[in-house]
Amino acid sequence: MELISNPKVNDVFNNYPTSVQQQLLYLRELILKTASNIEGLNTLEETLKWGEPSYLTKHGSTLRIDWKSKNPEQYAIYFKCTSKLVPTFKTIYKGVFEFENNRAIVFKLKHTIPEQELKQCIAMALTYHKIKHLPLLGA
Repeated sequence: MELISNPKVNDVFNNYPTSVQQQLLYLRELILKTASNIEGLNTLEETLKWGEPSYLTKHGSTLRIDWKSKNPEQYAIYFKCTSKLVPTFKTIYKGVFEFENNRAIVFKLKHTIPEQELKQCIAMALTYHKIKHLPLLGA
């Protein structure tokens, strides 16, 4: 898989507070690993949308990750709120994740991320336009 990265993304990661920087870099790593394991996904674009690290694919829905100072003890991975992604995740992973409406999975700074489940969510987002017609997005 080819990663096309906007150099300004590194600046955003470097400007996060040290208390959250490692967690966001870990989310980035999970996104890159997951993308590299999706058959037929040849290119992943890492860019900025609304000033947040964002990940785009030809057949996927945009993923964003961020930490916000108004909620300093948490960070999140954001999905397009009009997609079926988060409603599907709420059904499949009820009790596993904390959600913010239909737009995000929210993580507490000191909690461990359920990695396998999150990788499944990431994979569904990165292939969304191929699977959006399937019940529970094919999960």
